[in-house]
Amino acid sequence: MADHIRTLTRTSEGIYKEKGSKFLSFAIPVESEEEIKQTLDAFKKRYYDARHICYAYMLGENKTQFRTYDDGEPSGTGGRPILGQIHSAELTNVLIVVVRYFGGVLLGTGGLMHAYKLAASDALANNEIIVKEITRTLHLTFAYEQVNQVMSIIKALQISILDQQFESTCQLTITVTKSIFPQAISKLGSIPTIEIEE
Repeated sequence: MADHIRTLTRTSEGIYKEKGSKFLSFAIPVESEEEIKQTLDAFKKRYYDARHICYAYMLGENKTQFRTYDDGEPSGTGGRPILGQIHSAELTNVLIVVVRYFGGVLLGTGGLMHAYKLAASDALANNEIIVKEITRTLHLTFAYEQVNQVMSIIKALQISILDQQFESTCQLTITVTKSIFPQAISKLGSIPTIEIEE
């Protein structure tokens, strides 16, 4: 299983025009379905006068969470070609929205699929793909006497610390890359009385 995912650095825009219809496209990095829902709500408010707002998204390191939506276009002509562009760029944690303003001329199913595909492709072409390491966050709780032991493991494995509190009971929030996760759990877990939570 991969240690990295390919995703986008920022939101980008694209456009495709065909027979008077305008297809405005947006490629957006996202982390959760909740974030996607909020983003889509904002699009519906902003482009309330558009004929169709189609989208597709892909989430998760295994790319198992995805959805397409045609918003009244003939089935499979809006969301599916958008998802096809996410697939061919091997991306995840990405939402692509295409807003269509109808120009008065019907494009037919082939024409629509072509238009949504090229609009999505343009938004992606105006973005930057990054390769991100897959990480997991852990919360550690341990006694003050174990600080040196814990910190030497963290230093040896080059683990990033997100948050720390050193009192009579110490707490650390760390982020561990997928490749060293089993090693980190094994070494930290060997410390007596340490509590490890995901």
